Amino acid sequence: MIEWLKKVSLFDNLSDDQLEHILRISNRRTLSPGTVLFHEKEMGLTFYVVLVGSIKIFSRSNSGEEKVLSLVNAGESFGELSLLDGRPRSASAQTLESTTVLEIGYESFMHLLSSHFDITKGILSELCRRLRTTNEHVNDLTFLDGRTRVLKNLITLANRNGKRDGNIISISMNLNYDELAQMAGVTKQVLSEVIRELELRGVLQFGINEYRLNLLKLRS
Repeated sequence: MIEWLKKVSLFDNLSDDQLEHILRISNRRTLSPGTVLFHEKEMGLTFYVVLVGSIKIFSRSNSGEEKVLSLVNAGESFGELSLLDGRPRSASAQTLESTTVLEIGYESFMHLLSSHFDITKGILSELCRRLRTTNEHVNDLTFLDGRTRVLKNLITLANRNGKRDGNIISISMNLNYDELAQMAGVTKQVLSEVIRELELRGVLQFGINEYRLNLLKLRS
């Protein structure tokens, strides 16, 4: 378990003794695909660290339409916002595959923040990153066309989650077409048209639960 925690960026600067303490104050859970950890507008009492797997963060409109906001992968954390401001969850969280998480309750989480500045700084940095991403997404929806948004979203996922081998980046993908379209802010039809174009050009190749980007073809 210690080796898993060492892969979490939030705990980069902690000693083995400090990591052991985190294990003692947390609860480890392994969840099946499709498990909802919490719903939007619920009160939040738990902070989560993903050890294995991936989770989508999403919201729903009054009409029930879903919007995927982000993905959380192994080594990342989420759920701190409600603990910090005392307000209900701003979105829902659901596993995309078999996923193992560490759960840290409110009191223990606050103690960590007060006793470990590195963790506090890491959480603040993550909140700033999300704010910048949100601002960028609003800008994209305002100024970029659908095709460009799809391409940019695929490249962003590749940068965050991909494994490079020469000019090929392979990205594990547990999102379906609807969820990919939601992240890019386009209709499913637009997404399908763009993906079909990229496949014909040899830029993109879809497989089972993954896709590959050809950087050489992309640049040309």
